[in-house]
Amino acid sequence: MTELPTDMRASVLRGVRDLAVERRPVPEPGPRELLVRVEAVGTCGSDTHYYEHGRIGDFVVREPLVLGHEAAGTVVAHGPGADPRRVGERVSLEPGVPCFTCTQCRRGRYNLCPGMRFFATPPVDGAFCEYVALHEGFAHPVPDDMPLERAALIEPLSVAVWACRKARVEPGTRVLVTGAGPVGLLAVQCARAFGAPEVVVTDVRPHRLELAAALGATGTLDARRTTCADAGFTPDVLLECSGVAAVTGEALRTVGRAGRAVLVGMGGDEIPLPLAHVQQHEIEVTGTFRYADTWPAAIGLASGGAVALDPLVSHRFGLADVAAALTVAARDETAVKAVVLPRE
Repeated sequence: MTELPTDMRASVLRGVRDLAVERRPVPEPGPRELLVRVEAVGTCGSDTHYYEHGRIGDFVVREPLVLGHEAAGTVVAHGPGADPRRVGERVSLEPGVPCFTCTQCRRGRYNLCPGMRFFATPPVDGAFCEYVALHEGFAHPVPDDMPLERAALIEPLSVAVWACRKARVEPGTRVLVTGAGPVGLLAVQCARAFGAPEVVVTDVRPHRLELAAALGATGTLDARRTTCADAGFTPDVLLECSGVAAVTGEALRTVGRAGRAVLVGMGGDEIPLPLAHVQQHEIEVTGTFRYADTWPAAIGLASGGAVALDPLVSHRFGLADVAAALTVAARDETAVKAVVLPRE
């Protein structure tokens, strides 16, 4: 068995716009934990927000923090009580471990666990590093033919799966997706995989609308030129992935009778709610927060070809260039998803 190193490289957020690669001890896997050598980590808007602002809502970076929560890698060691046969497995990491005992956990809503420890959410370190330790139940095996870069994107795919489940997308459901960022593009594919015959996408970037069409959208709207109302499309379901308050309010007005609206994108703290339309059409409006029990379905969708993850990856960076990875969208309008490769 190859001897493991005692220390590793980690990209550490030391303050607003202050990232540096530091040497840190390799984590010691605790009871029922696996030690995973990280091979790929996707970047997320939350990582960028922490980098640029040092906080997201009530979550404030008060001490040095390792960002990154979309990760995959190889199991290299195990802690007490964990299955030793899992050493050598290739895994996609579900980055949040709940308490298992609270009311929300017992009712299957562990994503709402108040004691959740989630990668890259202060004060819990994330995966922009060479090794992480994680409870074995949240390190999900992936097929041997799935590249680990693709396996890292099971996390944002899980966000889309959860949104489609919350919206009860099924065969015959007409879907509007606002925002063609990574999650919006995955929501398009998930909705089609769940049976939606029509999925219309709005965005302001032509490149992303072209990609949405290539990935299965049946219609696209350039929001700079055409409003949702002007398009004349009446969806049964709205998957709001932009996080833009004005877009949310406009899109809600198009949802048909007894429709469902799931608010996925994170933007401001408040949105304008077209209350008369919501009431008169009995529209269900709900938020969505992360996911629960989505990894098996997400891995199945990706490995079976129903969802394509590779086209989302537009840029790759090494561990020393995490700052560039987090800000590439501001420099390159064709950027969709940057991936960090900690071994480089």
